[in-house]
Amino acid sequence: FIAEQPADTRIGIVAFAASALLVQTPTNDREELNQAIDRFHTQRGTAIGSGLLVSLQTLFPGENFETQVPDFRRGWGRSRGQSLDEPKPDTAEKKIVPPGSYQSAVIILLTDGQTTTGPDPVETARIAADHGVRVYTVGVGSPQGTILGYEGRSMRVQLDEDTLQTMADLTRGQYFRASDAKGLK
Repeated sequence: FIAEQPADTRIGIVAFAASALLVQTPTNDREELNQAIDRFHTQRGTAIGSGLLVSLQTLFPGENFETQVPDFRRGWGRSRGQSLDEPKPDTAEKKIVPPGSYQSAVIILLTDGQTTTGPDPVETARIAADHGVRVYTVGVGSPQGTILGYEGRSMRVQLDEDTLQTMADLTRGQYFRASDAKGLK
């Protein structure tokens, strides 16, 4: 995918498992991008909403996306409250633009599972839609699920195609399912 993009296209990479992290700031240096991917390690958990929020934060660094999504956390990482001394989130009216209208970037979200933790992915997709960002979702695997083994452990992965389709629809993106490496290409 990276190699097929125009040379002047900047690509950033966000990795997510039980949490999300920007692992490569947007660049057109293909070697840096491939090295970032080579450093990936399989981890437990799937925080699709967190991955989308980190992607949005990268596109719009002046905004605080953590305060824009209701706290619908599941499993690990539940909110533990807020100090009374901390400032309250910015409640000023945000400028909402039509879904799919932001022409400077898109987000491609690739996942092999369903959300197990973090903010609700549909709620985060609504935030992306309000910013005009299209989200193209790619599900790798099957809705029936399978057991994957790695480093002596096993875990069940199962696609949540309904959520991925909803995210794409809300943002005027598209959903793609890849059941194997050929389909992913």
